[in-house]
Amino acid sequence: MQIETLAVRLRPRSPLEAADLGVRMCQVRAREIYKCCAMVCIPVTLLSLATVSIRYWLPLLLIWWLKPWMDRTILFVLSRAAFGQSTTPLDVWRSQRAIWWHQLISTLTLRRISPWRSFTQPVYQLEGLPLLRTAGRIKQLRRGRSGQALLMTSAFSLAESALAVALFSLRFWFSPPSQETTWASLLTPDDAGLLAPLLAAVGYAGVVLFLEPFYVAAGFAMYLNRRAELEAWDIEQEFRRAFAH
Repeated sequence: MQIETLAVRLRPRSPLEAADLGVRMCQVRAREIYKCCAMVCIPVTLLSLATVSIRYWLPLLLIWWLKPWMDRTILFVLSRAAFGQSTTPLDVWRSQRAIWWHQLISTLTLRRISPWRSFTQPVYQLEGLPLLRTAGRIKQLRRGRSGQALLMTSAFSLAESALAVALFSLRFWFSPPSQETTWASLLTPDDAGLLAPLLAAVGYAGVVLFLEPFYVAAGFAMYLNRRAELEAWDIEQEFRRAFAH
């Protein structure tokens, strides 16, 4: 990795301060991140909605389960942004094999249930290490940082739940007084057929599309901060800047 090309100014940060940096990175690059993220989020949502006739709860489950796969596109954009490069949907399409199809099974199985997946995902996706070295690398990065990564994941999970509940609760606010509305009715078929679970799935997909880039960015910034700690990137950056003048 060419440290001199990093567009992020590295300095000693606590893990949660690094997560804040990631949120800021996402804000700065929001336009291109959301354009590229929509490339995967919209097809995933449409395909998930098509399963509602099989089981009314299946669209919600599929959108939730496929989040790590969608995260790979977000991380691709962020990794380029860290080196000052812009990314377009065409760039994502040209690199689709490495982004979407590489490590697909492990992304949707073991890594799906990882409580610190946004923190460790850059190792799998960006470093390209052999399997045994990858395991050692993950262990090294997590040492003393698993708690903060878990806390960050928990915070975003709570934020996602709060946004989803707030969105679903609009049904209560806008229902006629004569119509009895319960939480169960928000997700189950009603007199209008499958409209309720379809709307619930679309609403949840909107929450995921909004919040997931911030989660991935927070984990990526924690990863960069941890590597700076282990490999003294911040010192190397300062030396390169000093001798460049």
